[in-house]
Amino acid sequence: MKKLESMEQYEELKANGKVIFLFSADWCPDCRFIDPFIDEVAAAHSEYTFIYVDRDQFLDLCIQLDVFGIPSFVAFEQGRELGRFVNKDRKTREQIEEFIASL
Repeated sequence: MKKLESMEQYEELKANGKVIFLFSADWCPDCRFIDPFIDEVAAAHSEYTFIYVDRDQFLDLCIQLDVFGIPSFVAFEQGRELGRFVNKDRKTREQIEEFIASL
């Protein structure tokens, strides 16, 4: 999964195509819980570009998008928000799959 490197990259990705931003942090145990399967989930939904967003590096973006819990997902298509799975709870593979299917 690619990592977000800049706000300019965020704006470009958000505006073009279908993208799901995964907000996470290295120190977050609930974020580490999804590590074993998140790449498989992303591969199964190749219509989306999955981007890892380090919450600590992009705190202003988290505030802008009202992402105050991690791990969280925000999906966009051509600049329009499609949906979000944003809360502070641990997320199972099934819950993430259901979120993506609902977009």
